[in-house]
Amino acid sequence: METILGTTLPVFLVVTGLVIGFAAYMTGQAIANTWRPAWQILVYSLLLALVARFLIFALFDGVLLSLTGYLASAALLLAICVFAYRLTRARKMVHQYPWLYERAGLFGWRERI
Repeated sequence: METILGTTLPVFLVVTGLVIGFAAYMTGQAIANTWRPAWQILVYSLLLALVARFLIFALFDGVLLSLTGYLASAALLLAICVFAYRLTRARKMVHQYPWLYERAGLFGWRERI
């Protein structure tokens, strides 16, 4: 697992999952709250994955240029960002336009009949 992630699993989970994962969650919320397009999630997730790789390298002596580690970080952070984006966008649509939409699950909304 260390060869794939470029570091140990606990370090990967703490740095990428918790520390940078929180930043990814807040990024997803910010993109949804400012009505920005969803494709920006990908750009910010890739940048956050670079930050995660650097922190793992600088603080825990991990491999900086690990492609598989970077892709794993980017995939995890993208998932967290999309989760926060859809959650926030659904909440925002229902609360901002209550006469038009009602909640349809955790991540969706539908037109009010």
